Amino acid sequence: MRTTQRNLTHEEKHVYDVLRSGRFLKMEGLSKEVPFFIYHFPPAWTLDVDGMRDRVTTKLQSDDGISVIEINLYDLAVELLNERGVWDRVLQAESTMDKADFRDMLQGMLDPHDHLAPAIRARLDTEPGTEPNATVVFLTGIGEVFPIIRTHTVLENLQSVVVGRPMLAWFPGTYEFTRSTGHQLRALNLDASDSYYRAKDILEQET
Repeated sequence: MRTTQRNLTHEEKHVYDVLRSGRFLKMEGLSKEVPFFIYHFPPAWTLDVDGMRDRVTTKLQSDDGISVIEINLYDLAVELLNERGVWDRVLQAESTMDKADFRDMLQGMLDPHDHLAPAIRARLDTEPGTEPNATVVFLTGIGEVFPIIRTHTVLENLQSVVVGRPMLAWFPGTYEFTRSTGHQLRALNLDASDSYYRAKDILEQET
């Protein structure tokens, strides 16, 4: 639809302008909050947003000299399961186990505190050439791992891991505030929602 494309084009420019701004890169105006931001979008936009993210990444790196470190949760999960030698077992179990039991098993294997956060810390520690005020972390693959991995638990466990650089989570769903429920993350716009108040909506940030 033209309206969707027009809105997405406008949002792409806004996101890019915010990400390249000195205020964003220096993490100014956060009032001691963590430098976590969310770009939430309709799940139907996912493929278009993938293209948008690629373009934004290319421009940041080539035009502005800003390093982008992408942490894809799906790729990370597969990598961790392969490293532990259980990936093939997981694939076999998916077709034979009860869905709830299968989800519980994977959630134990991919616990954000015990497994994901340490792996992300190790990845960030090995990134070369990341200068202060010139690096952005992208958290992606969120829709692919839901509901096994919930975004709010990942963000909570990254608060002491992603430090010294801002992070943008690319979130298929809604991130909204109401007086009755506070800030809520609703992945894929499904009924289930999770409370998380420390991230800022990047569409509401000044460029």
